[in-house]
Amino acid sequence: MNFFFKPIKTDDAATNDLLDSYRKSGDLVVLGKLYENFLPLVYGVCLKYLKDEEEAKDAVMGIFEELITKVRQHDIKQFKSWLYVLSRNYCLMQLRRDKKMELVNLDEVVEFTAFLHPDDNNREEAMAALEKCMDKLPATQKQSISLFYLNEKCYKEIVELTGFSLNEVKSYIQNGKRNLKICLDKSSE
Repeated sequence: MNFFFKPIKTDDAATNDLLDSYRKSGDLVVLGKLYENFLPLVYGVCLKYLKDEEEAKDAVMGIFEELITKVRQHDIKQFKSWLYVLSRNYCLMQLRRDKKMELVNLDEVVEFTAFLHPDDNNREEAMAALEKCMDKLPATQKQSISLFYLNEKCYKEIVELTGFSLNEVKSYIQNGKRNLKICLDKSSE
């Protein structure tokens, strides 16, 4: 029988005991026992969002890796509910990352004719204009824009790398895009 499909047998007391034991010991075997009880739930969530069996299995393993640190960082009252939300968010981040990798490219950073329809002569001019405008951005906007568009980092990764709050990252990217568009529009006149 595939371990992803065995019935869920959870006992809140046993779950809490395993949770406490892992927090105290850091023993991955204990965390594995805890997680094993919820594999069907996690796999089901991943399959629902990712719609691919292999990607869902990979996500189940990725979520376990996140649990290693997150279980010790959070005050978890209802593990099953908390794990469901963690799994859902993990899958949504995967979908966002995959979508961004497919769809986002430098052409979408700003609406600038030379980027939308570049020829060999305009490409160098457009890149030079973009670099000049990037240098005019405040450091926080420049860093956030670079990480998001050029390094293809998600909001969460930018928060971790920079120490900015999630709202600050969103604001810096939005304002940075607006400032780049204004600057590039002026330079193309």
